[in-house]
Amino acid sequence: MGLVVAVDFGSTFTKAIAVDSGSGDLVARAEHRTTIDTDVMDGWHACRALLAEVDRGVDNAEVLACSSAGGGLRIGVVGNEELVTAEAGRRVALSSGGRVVAVVNGGLTATSQKGLRKDRPDVVLLLGGTDGGNSAVLLKATETLAKYKWRRPVVVAGNVEARAEVGEILTAADVPHVLADNVVPEIGVFAPDSARAAIREMFLAHVIGGKNLSRDPAFARMVRAATPDVVLRGVEVLAGLHGDVAVVDIGGATTDVHSVIELDPEDANLGREVVATHPVTRTVEGDLGMRWSAVPVVAAGVEAGLVADDDTIRTAAARRHRDPSYLPDSALEASYDETLATVAATVALRRHAGRQRVVFGPGGRVIERSGKDLREVDLLVGSGGVLRHNGPEVAARILGSVGTNAREEGWLVPERAEVCVDTDYVLAGVGLLAGEDPKAAEGLAARIHGTTAAGH
Repeated sequence: MGLVVAVDFGSTFTKAIAVDSGSGDLVARAEHRTTIDTDVMDGWHACRALLAEVDRGVDNAEVLACSSAGGGLRIGVVGNEELVTAEAGRRVALSSGGRVVAVVNGGLTATSQKGLRKDRPDVVLLLGGTDGGNSAVLLKATETLAKYKWRRPVVVAGNVEARAEVGEILTAADVPHVLADNVVPEIGVFAPDSARAAIREMFLAHVIGGKNLSRDPAFARMVRAATPDVVLRGVEVLAGLHGDVAVVDIGGATTDVHSVIELDPEDANLGREVVATHPVTRTVEGDLGMRWSAVPVVAAGVEAGLVADDDTIRTAAARRHRDPSYLPDSALEASYDETLATVAATVALRRHAGRQRVVFGPGGRVIERSGKDLREVDLLVGSGGVLRHNGPEVAARILGSVGTNAREEGWLVPERAEVCVDTDYVLAGVGLLAGEDPKAAEGLAARIHGTTAAGH
């Protein structure tokens, strides 16, 4: 039996699994706090020792890793119009595993580049113009980066007819960059794959080493991509096995939603969407989390009518914000965690999905739809400590509540999905294995389907 080890250097915990490279069977798993205070490899070495207690083959196994340690991948988007290139850039950044820390519309000026610097993006995604369209804003932004000696990596994914000139300007100014295909080659078309690959390249070439997370050169050799990028690839593998899939990952600071669905031709380019919907999507809700973002979770829940505006839940949320390491010490406190998780999952899925509403216009009563329709999703997977570390009945209640009032209010969230939890945290491993050993990736992904939450 040959082994491969998949490691996720997370912001809080480093997780590792040993997998049979033939079947994809899970051989062992381990986790350790991410040792950002010393060297992130210390946490990996602790995990490796635990894995080796189960199988000594770990010592000689190939190691594949992803990372969101040290703040993960911070991306700044510079585009032309807010509703076209800037929005497309935001979607590319999220689907590439990044956290969008800045969006600059209307190109880049001396003033706005100062603001961009303050946001400290690891990578700038530079867009502008459809292919063959106006390239003036794209070129001006490029000249601004060059003039003010921008030194962080840039991914250019705008008008391809200006690509060569943009590359010459950045090269002359010693700005590290990669030239990708246009993410909006024409209005209503969204083509993210080339830019996603370029962002991954920059992440590996510049960001991993630049964060000074480890003095060990093996760290940079191990890491293949940013963790959310890898997880989204894992969701794609899962969708290949089970059809349309959505994953909601409830974390301490954010709640991430990943979805891979087969688009209805009617939804692929909704009339009011100038950037087409894409089958593979990730969204990050920075105000929805179990600890650091617990207070705005309550606010979102009250606004959505999911929880009563009550001082007790607000007090519980404030306590968690003050002490992110807090663990419930009573049944009542555990119930507050469940409430926060239910709100986070429900609101995050609503924001990720689309909505259908009746509106009245010049032509009379019409049904207006926007976003991504998840109603026919076959499998809804939950992830995050609140789901993994509590009983299946808790996960069933949390995930089973995401459809609350959805039909009445027009939210296009999953209606009849099978619900399960990634209890062994293998989705990142599936994504890491997908490019190296597709058969093992599928075998590991099949494990998730077998962990059905009780009551569903």
